[in-house]
Amino acid sequence: MSVDARPTQKKFAEEMGVEFTMLSDFKREVSSLYGVLDEERGLSRRTTFVIDKEGIIRHIDSGRDAIDIAGVKAACAQLQ
Repeated sequence: MSVDARPTQKKFAEEMGVEFTMLSDFKREVSSLYGVLDEERGLSRRTTFVIDKEGIIRHIDSGRDAIDIAGVKAACAQLQ
């Protein structure tokens, strides 16, 4: 999910070879609720949440850690 508009997301997905549906938070509602919105810049801070089947956040990576998939993989493995 990002605050980018759908056309921007589509282009990004094509360039990166993303095969999953990306969600747009263009109105910045979700980013605000999750506490990752930088209101001054109108952007959300890069953050990855691992949410279990019950909707409980089990792991959060932010900044540079959100780019590295290792933390998310480990968190997902613990959920199985």
